[in-house]
Amino acid sequence: MATGLVFDIRRYSIHDGPGIRTTVFFKGCPLACAWCHNPESQTPEPELLYRESRCMRCKACLAACMNEAISWSGDVPVVDAGRCERCGSCAEACCTDARELVGREMAVAEVMAEVERDTPFYEESGGGVTLSGGEPLAQAEFALELLKACKARGIHTAVDTCGHAPWETLDRVRPYVDLFLYDIKMIDDERHRRYTGASNESLLNNLQLLSRHGHNIILAVPVISGVNDDTEAARRLGEFAAALPGNHGVILLPFHRLGVDKYALLGREYVYADLEAPAEERLSEISRVLVGYGLRVSVGGS
Repeated sequence: MATGLVFDIRRYSIHDGPGIRTTVFFKGCPLACAWCHNPESQTPEPELLYRESRCMRCKACLAACMNEAISWSGDVPVVDAGRCERCGSCAEACCTDARELVGREMAVAEVMAEVERDTPFYEESGGGVTLSGGEPLAQAEFALELLKACKARGIHTAVDTCGHAPWETLDRVRPYVDLFLYDIKMIDDERHRRYTGASNESLLNNLQLLSRHGHNIILAVPVISGVNDDTEAARRLGEFAAALPGNHGVILLPFHRLGVDKYALLGREYVYADLEAPAEERLSEISRVLVGYGLRVSVGGS
């Protein structure tokens, strides 16, 4: 049975598709968006979070580490990254949850056991299961088997994806997907490379193919000040989206600062620490431009 690396399963979600949903967060993403509010989703291996404010300095983690990767420097525990195998023994020994292992291997049956607990809520609200991340298509076999299991139980499925995968992968999973929440950052390829670390050529091609096959798609656009919130970027997005077969809705997702603290917990620097959310006037202008191309536009959040 297929297994995959999951870093969270969030129940009662209302932002990841219609109705009340259970969102399964896959670990690992081929893009490196500097504004990402789930930095723990980016690397395809387990990671350790450390919350210094919760640490009691009991040194239980030091005793639990079989690789002697943890040492003490003054009043602060220090981890030798070269020795640490991210096994999670230090997190298991921590009674205050100062340490947390992010990412665990799960079988499809394990995930479905969580998902099926909320079946009554799906039925009453028109909800279901959303695969998110990270990038769920980066773990293609696991995503495919999980989608099949959901459809076999009559559960509505959504996939939150940036489309960074071979078309063959999308072609295999699409029969089991009721809704694609398709992240589209910007149309300009050079700008896309600069801010995400990858070309958007295949991403846009995949979106066009999904649209030609008649799939239900919502375009999810993160709005980042100074990155993709200018009028020209909105016009190019409007032209592209309006040319797609079908009448796909667009949801604008304004940048927020909810993930800022996670970078410090992972020991990383957050380059957008001082960035503010886009002004209401800017969001209104972007919406106006997109509506001018005949698109249905809403402003949401997560």
